[in-house]
Amino acid sequence: MYIDAENQFSDAQALSGAAATVGENVLDLGVAQSIGNGEPMCVMYSVLVAADQGDGDEAYTFEVEYASNAAQSTGRQLMGSRVFEAGTPTAPAQDADLLVEGFKFFIPIPPTTDLEDEQFLGIRTTLAGTTPTITFDAVLMPMSMVDATVDYASGFTIT
Repeated sequence: MYIDAENQFSDAQALSGAAATVGENVLDLGVAQSIGNGEPMCVMYSVLVAADQGDGDEAYTFEVEYASNAAQSTGRQLMGSRVFEAGTPTAPAQDADLLVEGFKFFIPIPPTTDLEDEQFLGIRTTLAGTTPTITFDAVLMPMSMVDATVDYASGFTIT
């Protein structure tokens, strides 16, 4: 799968400790506008290093949001989220056992009106618990490509 670096929010972003962290990049839409209208879009997350669940109280929340500034500190509007919890998850959380190397999941970006949008689209990840750690990629992509997310071997030579 080809990834456009301009649409990549996180590239092997390693997180640890209980905190909320924004992605390494944001998408500047130029003006407040929805990219959820027209062809459906989503953010694909790919786990590179499995989530720690050593103490059984770890929780991982992944969010897609609009914001009015690139630091994602003002005008934040949640567009979608996924929650994973160690131990026995409470609804609507999923089991953090899923967050192993190679696991991919998607957060759809819903259609919105002009009044709901901001200039910047980004992600936020919140880790909670005693020893949460995870490394992942996150990239914006059309929903029509969800079934095309096949990884191919690298480091090979074509002759």
